[in-house]
Amino acid sequence: MALSDYIIIALFLGVTISIGVYFSRRAGQNIDNYFLGGRNLTWWVAGTSMVATTFAADTPLAVTELVAQNGIAGNWLWWNMLAGGMLTTFFFSRYWRRANILTDVELIKIRYSGKAAAFLRPFKALYIGIFLNALVMGWVNLALMSLLKVFFNIPDDQLVLYVGGALLLVALYVSMSGLLGVAYTDLFQFVISMTGSILLAIFVVNSDKIGGISGLKVALPQGALDFFPKIGSGGDSSPAEVLVLSIGSFLAFIGMQWWASWYPGAEPGGGGYIAQRMMSTKDEKHAIYSTLFFQIAHYCIRPWPWIIVALCTLVLYPELTAENQKLGYVMAMKDYLPAGLKGLLLVSFLAAYMSTISTQLNWGSSYIINDLYKNIAKNYSDKGLVKVARISTLVLMVVSLLVTTQIETISGVWTFIFESGAGVGLVLILRWYWWRINAWSEIIATIAPFIGYAITKYYFHWEFPDSFFFILGFSTVAWIVGTLLTKPTDNEKLKSFHELIKPQGNWKPFTNGAEKQSNLANVFWCWIFAIAMAYSILFFMGSVIFMEWLDALSYGVVGVSSFFLFRRFARKGKVFELKE
Repeated sequence: MALSDYIIIALFLGVTISIGVYFSRRAGQNIDNYFLGGRNLTWWVAGTSMVATTFAADTPLAVTELVAQNGIAGNWLWWNMLAGGMLTTFFFSRYWRRANILTDVELIKIRYSGKAAAFLRPFKALYIGIFLNALVMGWVNLALMSLLKVFFNIPDDQLVLYVGGALLLVALYVSMSGLLGVAYTDLFQFVISMTGSILLAIFVVNSDKIGGISGLKVALPQGALDFFPKIGSGGDSSPAEVLVLSIGSFLAFIGMQWWASWYPGAEPGGGGYIAQRMMSTKDEKHAIYSTLFFQIAHYCIRPWPWIIVALCTLVLYPELTAENQKLGYVMAMKDYLPAGLKGLLLVSFLAAYMSTISTQLNWGSSYIINDLYKNIAKNYSDKGLVKVARISTLVLMVVSLLVTTQIETISGVWTFIFESGAGVGLVLILRWYWWRINAWSEIIATIAPFIGYAITKYYFHWEFPDSFFFILGFSTVAWIVGTLLTKPTDNEKLKSFHELIKPQGNWKPFTNGAEKQSNLANVFWCWIFAIAMAYSILFFMGSVIFMEWLDALSYGVVGVSSFFLFRRFARKGKVFELKE
C-alpha cells in the first residue's frame, strides 16, 4: 500500500460521507422520506441500488470458491434464482408499488384480518427485520474480516474491531441520510466496485503466469469452462472439474429453490429490500423497469470479472485448500495490482460492503419503526419517528456485530437460511393470487420449516438435498392444512385489498363480474422469454470473453429472438403501461 492508495481510500470515504450529509435534511422530514426517499426514485437509481446491495464483500469470494470447486457451472447455485427474480418483475412489482405501504410486512395489515394478522405483523418484523437481517449482516462482516486478514495480516483477535469501525461509519451516514443517501451512495459505490473488479480481472488474466485468455484456457482443467452442470449419479467432483449434480440436487437447485425458499434479495413474490426499492419508485412503470434492470445487471453482466479472476486463481494458487480457495481472490489483489490500484480495489471491496450494510440497516430499521414502534407508541410526530429510526439503526449495528462473533462459516448461514425458509415461498406468491390464503397460512409456513429442519438434522441426520425435500414437503402440507382448517380473511378486508391492488388470479368472489379478461397469459410469456433473454445475454458475454465465437453466435440469436418475443407479449399485454 502506497501513499496514493491511502489517498484513494480517503477520497472515497469523504465522498460517501458527503452524500450522507447532503440528504440528511430531506430524510429528517418524515419516515416516508427516510425509508422510501419520498417515493420518487427513478428506475435506474432504484435498480442500481438493488444490484449494489446484492454485491457485498463476500460475493467475489463466494464466486471464487464456487468456481474453484466446480468450474463456471458452480454458479448455478445462485444463477437458478433468476427465474424467481423475473417472477417478481412481471407478477409482483406493479402490486408492490400500488400497495402504497412503507414495508413489505405492512402488507399483512391490508391483506389479512383478525388476531392472527395482529400477531403475524410484529412477529415477521422481529423475525426478518432483526433475526434474519442480523445473520445477513453477520456473514457480510465475516467476509470483510477475511479480506482484511489476508490483505493487512491483521491478527484474528483484532479483526472485529476494524470491522466494527467500518460498520459504525456506515451506520452514521445511513442514520443521517435515510434511503435517499443509501440509494445514491449505492450508485457511486457500485461504479467503484465494478471498476475495481474489471481492472483486477484485466491485470490478473494478462499477467505473465496466465498469458491472457488463450493461456488461461490452456492451463485450466477440463470442464472448468463449461457453463452447465452435468447430471449424474452423484454430486462428487474433484476440484475445478465441471459441476456434477445428482438428479435430486438438480431438482432442488434448478426446479424448486428459487420459488420455495426465502432468501435476501431473491424472495419469492418480492419482499425485503427489493420491495422497498420498488415501493420507493415514482410509479408502477418505474417499479417494473427497476427490477428488470436489476435482474439483467445482477445475473448477466456483473459476475464475469469475478469468474475470470476465480479461474486465474486455479492456476496461480493451486496449493490453496478447499477451505481457503475463496481467499484466492484477495491474494490476487495483493500480488498482481500496482500501487494506486491496490487502494482502488480495496475501496471497491469497501464500497461493496458498505452498499450492502447500508441497505440492511435502513431496511431493518424500517421494520422496527413502522411495524413495531408505531403500534406501541401512543404519541409520536414525523420527526420523532425519524429520530427513533436513527437510534434503531445504531442498535441494529451493534446487534449485527455481536452476531458476527458467533458465526463460524458463511456457507453455514446460507444453508440455514435456505432450509429454514423452505416452503414459505409459495405462500408469499399465492397471497397475491388466491383469496383463500390467510394470516395462518403465513404463520404456519414461517414456523413449520424450523420444525422440519430440526427433524432432518437431529433425528434423521439428513443432508441437502434430502433435508430440503423433506422440509419443503412438511411445510407445504402444514400450511395447506392450516389454511383449510382456519377461517378465511374477513370479506371486507379482501374486498378492499382487491379494489386497491386489482390482482388477477382466483379472486372471483370479489370481482362482481366486472373484472377485465385476465392478462396472466401474456405476463407468463413475458416472464418465460425474459428469462431466456437474460440467460442468453449471460452466456453470450461468457462466450465472447473466452473467444468461443460459434457459441456466442448461437446465444446471440437466442437472445435477440427472445427479446423480440418478449417485447411482443409485453405490448400485447400492455405490461409496461401505467394503469388506473
